[in-house]
Amino acid sequence: MKNILPWMALQQVPGIGNYLFKKLIDRFKSPENVFNADVQALTQVEGISKKLAYCISAHNVTDEMRKELDLVFRKKFSIVTMAEHHYPALLHQLPDPPPLLYVSGKLDGTMNNMAVVGSRNATQYGISMAKQLAGDLVALGINIVSGMARGIDTAAHRGALSGKGKTFAVLGSGLARIYPPENKKLFNDISENGAVVSEFPLFSEPDAFHFPQRNRIICGMCLGTIVVEAAQKSGSLITARLAVEQGREVFAVPGSVRSFKSTGTHGLLKQGAKLVEHVNDVIEEIHPLIQIEGKDGLNHNISEKKSLPDLDPDELKVYEALEPYPVHIDTLSCITGFESGKIAGILLELELKGLVNQSPGKLFSAKED
Repeated sequence: MKNILPWMALQQVPGIGNYLFKKLIDRFKSPENVFNADVQALTQVEGISKKLAYCISAHNVTDEMRKELDLVFRKKFSIVTMAEHHYPALLHQLPDPPPLLYVSGKLDGTMNNMAVVGSRNATQYGISMAKQLAGDLVALGINIVSGMARGIDTAAHRGALSGKGKTFAVLGSGLARIYPPENKKLFNDISENGAVVSEFPLFSEPDAFHFPQRNRIICGMCLGTIVVEAAQKSGSLITARLAVEQGREVFAVPGSVRSFKSTGTHGLLKQGAKLVEHVNDVIEEIHPLIQIEGKDGLNHNISEKKSLPDLDPDELKVYEALEPYPVHIDTLSCITGFESGKIAGILLELELKGLVNQSPGKLFSAKED
């Protein structure tokens, strides 16, 4: 491993953001060479003023940096700089790639990546679609990248893990500040089957302004971004916009026209995003860029709907009235013509058979996974 301290020191020079950092490395090849350069040589780099050049020359490695690096090793994390071969290659195409990434796990094999993102407050339909798409993509040797947030992100990671595939999570906090905290086990599972990464120091909090920065890494690591479910104002739409700016593909999964949680994804479709019903819709767009490893190649479809157990005619009538989105029991009573007591009993039977989800407020939906 290269000497990390000069990378940490240059990153912390006031006035040196990721954009100027990349310009300096492009010119001088390493932070050590940057610190050894004279002021005149530094000012030849576009964006480096004489004042900033003097600031660079005067900057030193601090005890805080040494303590941070020591803690990284003690926690069995690592730091990967943009000069190392297992730094995600696609990030090099960004004008402002993170100079270094804190890593839990192994950050390798990152060329065949797809991002799957969406609402934190997701519907059962959205969660089911995220899991299925992620599982089908990893079956073809494509890695899943997401943000380990609640909802769609978590479902995408779990779908990839269930499919025995590789997944990468990008945090908007430091690795020592797992967010959300209930995803600690998921953090560990991802670390064993891919990596959790962050560009922020270990104890950085999940501040709101970190997440747009995090989002650019998610889409920057990937050939394309799939938005499964997103409202009109959503962080996932920021990720999609960044993907467009980076020249990457954008995909959207359609939802119910009656659900406000799909207004953002429908907006993306109106703007030209590729509609995704199953995994082939993704593969058709990106297959020239990747090597498909799945046995079925481009004929690999999203998981088929599970076969139903034996249902009597009344149960089948109620099941067919259900939707992926929750429907009130009174609405189901009107659709089927069954009185409330009878339909409540049928719904209970369907729930016991694993076919129905019940939500608060006497809302019911078809269980898809």
